[in-house]
Amino acid sequence: MAELNETVHQPVRLRLMAALVTLEPGQEVEFTYLRDLLEVTDGNLGAHLRKLEEAGYITVNKTFVDRKPRTYISATPLGRRVFQEHVAALEAILKQK
Repeated sequence: MAELNETVHQPVRLRLMAALVTLEPGQEVEFTYLRDLLEVTDGNLGAHLRKLEEAGYITVNKTFVDRKPRTYISATPLGRRVFQEHVAALEAILKQK
């Protein structure tokens, strides 16, 4: 049976990865979009993003738009694969009798 991924399993990170893997590969979303979607604080989201980035599951792209800092996030191929494996492990648990 597939194993649960402890890094992804945390509820905010699970929801974060679920949002990111719905994007086309190479697409990214802005930090504020994720913050509002997940209803978390900037600091809380930043901590979860750092954990996922350290694991290699997401990329964080910091840039400036009209002299204002913007942060964009996307799922890496590894992050997509790990998320799919985690979902498969959850499904296997649900199917057990």
